[in-house]
Amino acid sequence: MTPKPDARHADPDRAPRRPQMPVYDARKLTRDGVQAQLKLDGQLYFLRITRAGKLILTK
Repeated sequence: MTPKPDARHADPDRAPRRPQMPVYDARKLTRDGVQAQLKLDGQLYFLRITRAGKLILTK
């Protein structure tokens, strides 16, 4: 019986490909400010960058 290869050492070229997730720069969303409005299904949400550089999303 042959041992199964360790998944941590699997060949990445043979792994199934996942679709690339879009990346958005928060500074561009806020136009270099600290707040932006996001709309989802007619609902407004507020994205804020804190002084500590963290993101807060509120309704």
